[in-house]
Amino acid sequence: MTKYLLLITFLLPAGMYGQSPAEHSGEELECTTVTVGRKASADGSVMTSHSDDSGRTRTSITVVPAKDHPAGTMKTLYRRRAAPDEKGRMPHYEFVETGQIPEAAHTYQYFNSAYPCLNEKQLAIGESTFGGRGELRSGLGLIDCSSLCMLLLERCSTARQAIRTAGELLEKYGWNDGGECLTIADRLEVWHLEITGPGTGKTGAVWAAQRIPDDHVGVNANASTIREIDLKNKDCFMASANVFSVAEENGWYDRKRDVFRFAYAYAPSTRTSIACRRREWRVFSLLAPSLKLDANSENYPFSVKPDAPVRKEDMVRVFADYYEGTDFDLRKTLTVTGDSGRTVLSPLANPFMKADELKLHRINGGWSWRGERSIAVHYTIYATILQCRNWLPDEVGGLCWFALDNVASSIYVPFYGCVTDLPQSYRTCGRETGFSREAAWWAFNRLGTIAAKRWGDMHLEVDSVWKPMQAELFDKQRAVETEALSLLGQNRRAEAVDFLTRYSSECGSTAVETAWRTGDYLWTTFDGMW
Repeated sequence: MTKYLLLITFLLPAGMYGQSPAEHSGEELECTTVTVGRKASADGSVMTSHSDDSGRTRTSITVVPAKDHPAGTMKTLYRRRAAPDEKGRMPHYEFVETGQIPEAAHTYQYFNSAYPCLNEKQLAIGESTFGGRGELRSGLGLIDCSSLCMLLLERCSTARQAIRTAGELLEKYGWNDGGECLTIADRLEVWHLEITGPGTGKTGAVWAAQRIPDDHVGVNANASTIREIDLKNKDCFMASANVFSVAEENGWYDRKRDVFRFAYAYAPSTRTSIACRRREWRVFSLLAPSLKLDANSENYPFSVKPDAPVRKEDMVRVFADYYEGTDFDLRKTLTVTGDSGRTVLSPLANPFMKADELKLHRINGGWSWRGERSIAVHYTIYATILQCRNWLPDEVGGLCWFALDNVASSIYVPFYGCVTDLPQSYRTCGRETGFSREAAWWAFNRLGTIAAKRWGDMHLEVDSVWKPMQAELFDKQRAVETEALSLLGQNRRAEAVDFLTRYSSECGSTAVETAWRTGDYLWTTFDGMW
């Protein structure tokens, strides 16, 4: 009987077992994004990233091609909202039409994930919700976060242009979402853009943007991090015209008495959240350990200089982290006495326990404003590491490293920004199909769910598969790009795009096949040990 109950558990998606993260907060407050300036990275690339930890968004990624639009064409916008839970169906979103705006004469090609992430011009976007003050929410606007990402990638080629365009669109058509941070990168620089609503019954938005210095790294983990802003320094700051006045009108800032700090004016509760600030500390402690930052601080620097140039491997390590080896390791109470008499972690010590398991073991974890929440979590839908490289043509320079499900039990595969197609399994939304071998997400979700049940043993098996494969993909990048550059240098662009499309598809398909095979291996090898 136990085995059959475990089988049912394994086939349930992460968000359906125990309490989903959205139930804790009423918002989709579960994403982490890390940013890297070009002088802080090992290869000179600008990087942004995103772990979509919602447990509710769609699992697919598709290519939306560039397009020319006749004058007068209108674009319909939609607002995403949590759909009512239905028996037998995974938690999901439904989409409500908010209105129409004029379409751009020409739109760029981009990757359409739950939050569109990269376009053909090497403009890249990460996302992290911070919620903010409830009284700032307005239902009158036409634009939510996902729609804004799409509009910026369709219309813009640089981060500064994207921020200015966001300001213009939001002032005219209005923001209907909670507080959001978009981390926007291009070939040369990366910015954090934080947006809140204008207030109940109003149209527009309040926003501020701050640039990450070229030799620094930054992080947003569901908390507003922009504090003092100096609008005279146009190279580092931008903001909406109402950024001070809205705070003054609501009594959140007195210009005669206070130093204006965006985070404390518009999202003060996020600065006291353990679930948020602990991740900020962990990212900086992994990339700049020499700073010896206090894990219990309320505030950290907006950005820091890393101790060593940041590699793609470092980014993977950050997003796979669950505080292992620290005082905040969620496994720390699950210990056993070994044959030697030493107390060690149990093989069942699982950093990805669901809400009821955490309560059972009296661990203060899971998604809550007061509880611990590691960077890697079981309810991740997908994650990206986005590279923008100014020394390469756009066809090669813009690169999305894409992982599905929990990063700690997954792998990042390369999708170049110019590709015309992606593997069918990545284009298939597992949230719509239910459990299906046709959807790539299910291969990784099943693998991660099985591995978490006996993490102490099984994660070693998973690592033995993914780590060498990930290293091979990183090592092969130079040879693949050299071939593509050779074709471009011979004015054979179509062949270069086809070559990169086939390579990206092969990488994705191989990863999915390996995930299914590894899941089967764990299921049979550890049979009888659960």
